[in-house]
Amino acid sequence: MTYRRCGRSGILLPAISLGLWHNFGDVNPLSRSKEILHHAFDQGIVSFDLANNYGPSYGSAEETFGIVMQKSFRPYRDEMFIATKAGYDMWPGPYGNWGSRKYLISSLDQSLKRMNLDYVDIFYSHRYDPETPLEETLTALVDIVRQGKALYIGISRWPKKAMNFAKQFLSQRDAPCLLFQDKLNIFDRAPETSGMLTDLENSGIGFIAFSPLAQGLLTNRYLHGIPADSRAAAGKFLSAANLTRGMMEKITNLNHIAASRDQSLAQMALAWLLRKKEVTSVIVGCSSIAQLDDSISSLANLEFTSEQLAEIDNLAGSQ
Repeated sequence: MTYRRCGRSGILLPAISLGLWHNFGDVNPLSRSKEILHHAFDQGIVSFDLANNYGPSYGSAEETFGIVMQKSFRPYRDEMFIATKAGYDMWPGPYGNWGSRKYLISSLDQSLKRMNLDYVDIFYSHRYDPETPLEETLTALVDIVRQGKALYIGISRWPKKAMNFAKQFLSQRDAPCLLFQDKLNIFDRAPETSGMLTDLENSGIGFIAFSPLAQGLLTNRYLHGIPADSRAAAGKFLSAANLTRGMMEKITNLNHIAASRDQSLAQMALAWLLRKKEVTSVIVGCSSIAQLDDSISSLANLEFTSEQLAEIDNLAGSQ
């Protein structure tokens, strides 16, 4: 594993972080989750990305992590960088969603109990709330750090204008934003094209990318059609409508480029991200140790020729 400095901070993060969005909830065998978590840590993945409603069901990924923390990870707590978030739907009623002070603090208290932790390393506002004053959301984050419930503040998927306000607000209160999290991959480049990546780098804030494989499009999963047990077939976070003939051709041609680099398509997609100096880490999910090892192997080759990059841009539809 290689480690990268997170903006202008003392934190180093592994190039690969493990996300527990899927495959670690109560619908999955605890033994498999434990095996994957142990393997990740043994390979140097010390960064674990969770949120209050990860599962399924809501909260169950944190519960799984909490069981492993209690049974085996406890002696290694100081070697881990653990993240959780709040901002999306978590419980019924007016206080279990969005960005109010009540929701954020209550949610983190619940997360800490589920994970058997005294604190998390970073707590994120998981999404921008257009109805709650930014000052309320951000003050709650500052207070969470001052109370020792989180060591650092993170922001996820806020629009650029709101993020600019947040950077200044947090810095003035000596609780600067450590990490900004957003979707970034070969097909979806919004943080790059909007100038967000450059702004973050100039502000000394790290960037951590989720959905680096575009919900499986940038893997060998759909090279020969739509498997019956796939996300696209189930319509979960990826629709079969996304897999048009044109998209299938793009995926096939991207796979040819990956093969010329002696990489799988997933490895190339991760390498394409990690070649960027603005990217601190990428969050990968997995349902097996083999998938995780495939992702880690991307670190063996992060160099691209100008011709390869131009071909990838052309296939992705970039100008």
